[in-house]
This record gives sequence, structure tokens and C-alpha cells, in this order.
Amino acid sequence: MHEPVLLKEIVEFLRPNRPDGTLVDATVGLGGHAEALLERNPAVRLLAIDRDPKALQMARERLRKFEERVTFVQGRHEQLIDILKQSNIDAISALVADLGVSSMQFDDASRGFSFRFDAPLDMRMGPDSSSAADLVNGLDEDALAKILRDYGEEPKARRIARAIVEHRPLQTTTQLAEIVRSVKKSKLHDIDPATLTFQALRIAANEELVGLDQFITDGVEMLESGARIAVIAFHSLEDRIVKRALRRLEGECTCPPNMPVCACGAREVVKVLTGRPVTASEEEVKRNPRSRSAKLRVAEKL
Repeated sequence: MHEPVLLKEIVEFLRPNRPDGTLVDATVGLGGHAEALLERNPAVRLLAIDRDPKALQMARERLRKFEERVTFVQGRHEQLIDILKQSNIDAISALVADLGVSSMQFDDASRGFSFRFDAPLDMRMGPDSSSAADLVNGLDEDALAKILRDYGEEPKARRIARAIVEHRPLQTTTQLAEIVRSVKKSKLHDIDPATLTFQALRIAANEELVGLDQFITDGVEMLESGARIAVIAFHSLEDRIVKRALRRLEGECTCPPNMPVCACGAREVVKVLTGRPVTASEEEVKRNPRSRSAKLRVAEKL
């Protein structure tokens, strides 16, 4: 059975402020966090959202024992306000989002997320996404280099983009990984040279960072007083957006330093409960290596 990251921490932080309230899992995945939260809170109801139809079906099977307590919606977390309206939910008692690609998606060779398998260059989390092949074969060198630089923080972005353009069309994960490795040599004990390129293309194809700041703002707006939001990020770009959004909602002014008067309208809406992000214990990392990069941030609505 798939083990969700930071499960103990999520269950401890996300005690709904009302025992019969509504919990939202905005990226339910395989349902691991949702299952534990439903077991811990026997009267709470769950709205389970995911953009991946296959993940949603697997979550449905896992959570079948909770029957009428769970409502499933296929959609993206940044559509939260619309989904809540369509579900006739006016306020929520807790909100959790486990961002990024799931282990199920990584481990399914046919999805094309990993260079561990020779597979079609897909990487779509849901049917609403472009494929990585669309980007690799359709964008010019400048656009590809920008994606690799902005979303992968890849130091050799320009050279890799040039090599991709010279060798396309590319259709498989292996073809792409080999081109990256021809440009960027690995050193002993380094991560695979293709890692940052694959991360960048996955983020771009699925628009993973688009609307993340707004999702946090919307989520906090829909929380009841005293309710909490918990977000798990897996790379620095995501975590940076989450951190800044929560700081802004905590009342930190975002105006330029030379502004004589605050114009951003900063006001304190939440209290951040995690000064530094919560990370996995050594024991969890040994048991579940994917948890190594997880960072959890939690805030409570005032």
C-alpha cells in the first residue's frame, strides 16, 4: 500500500476545528492522507479533489469504507472556489494539499514521468495538460531554455535546449534523457544529469506553479475561523510560493522597501504554525525515500 509522506504530522496538525466539519483534500492522490484523517475524525466529511482520473478511481476504492462521508471531484486544486460552490460548501474545517507528482504516477512506466523507464514522453497528470512531447517538439530553443532555467534551475539550460532542437522529434523518455546526458556529464554520486530537465518539463506541461499562490489565498478565505491549511511541497520553487503566500497572509508587507506608505493592503489573516518547514524523520526517509524532499507548512486562520 502506498505510504503518504509526513502522514503522522498531517494528522496531528489537521484536527478539524469542528468534529462534524468538512475537510478538503485538494490533491487526494491515492487517498493516504484522506484515509488517516477520516479514521481520526469519525464525524468529518471529506471533499476529495484530484486532476488525475486514475488516481481518483484508486482513491475511491481505498476510501470506499467511508461511503457517504466522501465526495469525489475531478479537477485542479486552483479551481477550489468553483468546486466548493458546485458542491454547495460555504466553508471548510481543514484543507490539505500534497503537491507535485505522486509515486503512482512516477512508477507507472506508461505515464512517462521517469527516465528509469523507456516510455512515451508524456508526463501528463490529467487530461487537461499538454504532454512533454508537445513542448519538446513544438517550442523554439529560447522557450525551451526558459522552461529548463525557470522550472528546473538547470545551469546548462541553453545548451540542453539547443541539443533538443537539433535532435528532434523526440518521442520517448530514453531519447530525451540520452540527449541531456550527452550535454551534461555526471560525476560520481551526483543525481542523474536528466533530473532537472525532466522536472522542468513536468512542471511546465502540467502548469504546476500556475495558480498556486491563488489557491492558498482562496483556501484560507474558505477556512472557518480556527481552521488550518497544510501544504506539502517537493521542490524549492513550490515551497517558495507557499512560504511567501503564507507570509503575506500573516500580514507581512510586500511593498518595495522605498515605499513611504504600505500600498499592498497587508493584513493578518492567519498565524503560521511552522516557522521552518516540517521535514521527514530519518526513519521515514529510510522507509520512504520520496519523503526526503517533502516540506510541510501549516497555518491557522484567525
